[in-house]
Amino acid sequence: MKDKIWLSPPHKAVNEEKYIKNALDSNWIAPVGPQLVEFENKLELYLSGKNYFTALNSGTSAIHIALKMLNVGVEDEVLCQSFSFCATANPITYLGANPIFIDSEEDTWNMSPVFLEEAIKSRIGNYKKPKAIIFANIYGMPAKIEEILEVANKYKIPVIEDAAEALGSKYKKTKCGSFGNYSIVSFNGNKIITTSGGGAIITRDKKSKEKALYLATQAKEKAFFYEHKEVGYNYRLSNISAAIGIAQLELIKERVKQRRENHNFYSKAFKNNINIKVFDEPNENYFSNHWLTCILINSKTNITVNEALVFLNSKNIEARALWKPLHLQPVFKNNLYFGESVCENLFKKGLCLPSGSSLKDEEKTYIANQVNTLLKDNL
Repeated sequence: MKDKIWLSPPHKAVNEEKYIKNALDSNWIAPVGPQLVEFENKLELYLSGKNYFTALNSGTSAIHIALKMLNVGVEDEVLCQSFSFCATANPITYLGANPIFIDSEEDTWNMSPVFLEEAIKSRIGNYKKPKAIIFANIYGMPAKIEEILEVANKYKIPVIEDAAEALGSKYKKTKCGSFGNYSIVSFNGNKIITTSGGGAIITRDKKSKEKALYLATQAKEKAFFYEHKEVGYNYRLSNISAAIGIAQLELIKERVKQRRENHNFYSKAFKNNINIKVFDEPNENYFSNHWLTCILINSKTNITVNEALVFLNSKNIEARALWKPLHLQPVFKNNLYFGESVCENLFKKGLCLPSGSSLKDEEKTYIANQVNTLLKDNL
């Protein structure tokens, strides 16, 4: 393949130029403006229910604001999914709190409700009740959300849903982004829809949305001069970026459909290869957007993840290892961890394959042929 096949590149919609021109012509070249309001309103219509969006400059910022709204502070402890991107945990440290990492379960690869409860009991036993829980829906796969929320409610601990990768996914027919006290989504360039860079915090009532907006705009008080009673942040999304988001959101259903079609293609292409297992929904309660299609390499084969990545790169295919568990990251080497080795084993065996919504049929065929060639008869 002559041209590089990227893992998850941005996919331009149809009307970006039109909406950007409208924003420029109206001179709203700022982190405020009519396109920003329209983008949030349309996101709320898409998600439906009692969900209120505040568009920010990243999903990471959204987690930071959510933690701040839960009054997480210095020396507090937050229970965090280990099998995720570092942005799930980093904002905990911004507030001087300590992430405690939780292993995954094998069905959805997300936070294990069993190990979550084990961690809560242990910390309460040490007179340190956790201040919050953050679970993620990695690669678009919803977590065992009902079980996680049951544990959280049992011990009265608030929950943040990290749905950065899961816009368009559903758990028991309810869209991800609707669970817990607060949710966050990402509009980074590699996500289902993009604003170039960006994200949002999703609250369950308008008063909380107003608080989130207040914190994200330097916590300015309503006065004729600059008055600040608490520390705020400069996290608001640009109105120009929001204009891109409006155009992108118009095609959200099509983008989810295209990602799921990629997953179905790979599933069929690898169905007779005993060395490859495609990550899939455990049952009908789960609807993944399949943001990235992931595979596990049979541990009995003599091909390692690193060898597979080098091989695919030599064929002009960008693949990635699965998330390295956060409790194994050097920056978090001294943090507590509850679980066994589920997420560690996934990291050792897994790959993400190119899954962009603009992926062509001939590119998918080429990728599948290369992967099948590499992992054929290697037991």
